[in-house]
Amino acid sequence: MYKIVKAKELTANIYLMDVVAPRVAKYCEPGQFVIVRMGEDGERIPLTICDYDREAGTITIVFQCVGASTKMMASLQEGDSFHDVVGPLGCPSDLVKEDPESLKNKKILFVAGGVGTAPVYPQVKWLHERGVDADVIMGSKTKDLLILEKEMEAVAGNLYVTTDDGSYGRSGMVTQVIKDLVAEGHQYDVCIAIGPMIMMKFVCLLTKELNLPTVVSLNPIMVDGTGMCGACRVTVGGKVKFACVDGPEFDGHQVNFDEAMRRQTMYRTQEGRAMLKLEEGDTHHGGCGNCQ
Repeated sequence: MYKIVKAKELTANIYLMDVVAPRVAKYCEPGQFVIVRMGEDGERIPLTICDYDREAGTITIVFQCVGASTKMMASLQEGDSFHDVVGPLGCPSDLVKEDPESLKNKKILFVAGGVGTAPVYPQVKWLHERGVDADVIMGSKTKDLLILEKEMEAVAGNLYVTTDDGSYGRSGMVTQVIKDLVAEGHQYDVCIAIGPMIMMKFVCLLTKELNLPTVVSLNPIMVDGTGMCGACRVTVGGKVKFACVDGPEFDGHQVNFDEAMRRQTMYRTQEGRAMLKLEEGDTHHGGCGNCQ
């Protein structure tokens, strides 16, 4: 059992929990995720590791209620436990593989949309701890839906907050902030965008025009977390990949977002999943290569 030592509602429908998971905390890196289950027969829920404390042996997860399982999960309190916490899974961010000294010579821009702020935060924090400043754009529909603003402000070089309705910070989409920063003379070597699929798509369309290399995290489309369910099958550079085992980070300019979003819609129904298996054959699953 994995004890919950902190449970907090960040904003409407978005929750943060600190969970005792010493082995995960010891080995995890920014960009990776865990799978949690509330009970022996519970649904497997993949969640990005938002933060970790190696000394305390805890990890921080942030999640949004999108179905019955996450709704039940939101009812858990400090002192309750998860039946399983499996991880760390997925590949760490490419940034952690680079020499921190060389990273100091790079201008890095993060774009976080909505709950995508949770997986952006550990990467920015990791850079900050090594003396590397990164600019961060945080966007949400309204002020009430912003999360982790103070935490991000403490580790970002420059933080730019924008809301779709103009209720806080700048007014407009994150793409407009990118345009504004470039117009103001900011030059970046790489952009890391994490958030809703539609947001990442339009960020990548813009950064491709700007010749700005862009990395995206496809954690929003993961379901099973092992490549077996086929939910996160995506085409990257013309090749079939699975976000949970090959990613979750990919070259955003190579991702076929339209195909991925179409699959998301189809995957929600049993008939849609059956059709995807029929269409994709042996490439539908990542773990086994077959459709059983």
